[in-house]
Amino acid sequence: MIERIKQFFREVKVEAGKVSYPSKDELIGSTWVVIITVFVVSIFLSLVDLGLTKIVETVLR
Repeated sequence: MIERIKQFFREVKVEAGKVSYPSKDELIGSTWVVIITVFVVSIFLSLVDLGLTKIVETVLR
């Protein structure tokens, strides 16, 4: 059992060496894309929620 665990961690180390990590500029660019996307989606969902709230209030009156 111990040998299987050791083998697993050896394989993890080998696979981690194959990973291609993004450069600093790519990381910053991707972060901005995520921030802007979250902002746009939150505005969209806020507007949809506001609209649905008004519709439900109108129907329930």
